[in-house]
Amino acid sequence: MDMDGVLVHEEHLVPGADELIIELRETETPFVVLTNNSIRTPRDLRARLLQSGLDIPEKSIWTSALATATFLASQRPNGSAYVVGESGLTTALHDIGYVLTENDPDYVVLGETRTYSFEAITTAIRLVERGARFIATNPDPTGPSRDGSLPATGSVAALISRATGRDPYYVGKPNALMMRSALREIGAHSEHTLMIGDRMDTDIVCGLEAGLQTILVLTGISTRESVERYPYRPTAVLTSVADLVGRTAHPFTPVSG
Repeated sequence: MDMDGVLVHEEHLVPGADELIIELRETETPFVVLTNNSIRTPRDLRARLLQSGLDIPEKSIWTSALATATFLASQRPNGSAYVVGESGLTTALHDIGYVLTENDPDYVVLGETRTYSFEAITTAIRLVERGARFIATNPDPTGPSRDGSLPATGSVAALISRATGRDPYYVGKPNALMMRSALREIGAHSEHTLMIGDRMDTDIVCGLEAGLQTILVLTGISTRESVERYPYRPTAVLTSVADLVGRTAHPFTPVSG
């Protein structure tokens, strides 16, 4: 399941989300909470979720930073990267044995940060021009804040792409690669797994392309009306995850009454 817009909304618990997590843990149902945000480590996110009232183990949190690190480890083990991002991304890359450097790196890896530096972006542009491969954790153009939208990874990636003529490879949602790496983390098969999300253009399409059944909840971005604008549909549309409490074993059984 996605995190923001599904379990929490602007740091506040979505009603019923805590009951859903308790039910999943009590029934020993494997689950992963996904986020495209690469700023925080799973430990940091666990602490953030605890403050919201959700007790989710670190091992059940999968970020675009972890997915990116897993991808790079499979592509070029023990490589090097110049990183524009924060601790969630740098820690994930250190943990797979990567060297972080601006001296002829194998990759330029762009992630989320609240303090994009003109100097760092300029360095990234010059390294890509010199042949470094360009990777970005996710294509999200904006992120939410209490004051409105913030530029996110996709927007900064577009700046680097425009300057270099090279597009990045995006690892996070809607790339099904992120979903498949999350499935491997819990030893699950797509035929027996579903994706719960609040965005048609990332969560639902990502689940579909990975072969999962999907549930759209209406506590985040997409609305019941916006579903009709897409050429694909979720398996089910629910008001919120509260509708799944007591039904996790049979989530697609119609609600009585």
